[in-house]
Amino acid sequence: MAEIAVILVYSPAPRVVHELTLRLPAGALVSDALAAAAADVRFAHPPVDASFGLWNRKVTVKYHLSHEDRVEIYRPLRVDPKVARRERFKKQGAKSAGLFAKRRPGAKAGY
Repeated sequence: MAEIAVILVYSPAPRVVHELTLRLPAGALVSDALAAAAADVRFAHPPVDASFGLWNRKVTVKYHLSHEDRVEIYRPLRVDPKVARRERFKKQGAKSAGLFAKRRPGAKAGY
């Protein structure tokens, strides 16, 4: 029976990434990859409400894997990215951030 190589990636916290290469039988599903990775302590308990992706595209656990696929386990977001950006912008102030931060004397706004 043919085997496929799959990379499983999980980031439990910011700037921490765990990566595991698995050898699975051809026709394996995402759920099979998760079951095979459960033996590794780093992948034993993914979040209950985690979602999964393949090269940054969301998939379900019933997705059929191919050779050299990269399965990603996404943890739920704690803060809405739009809200976080607004808060950072408030801290920085309107004049010290973004397109209008540096302006040459006598130049038009934004140039």
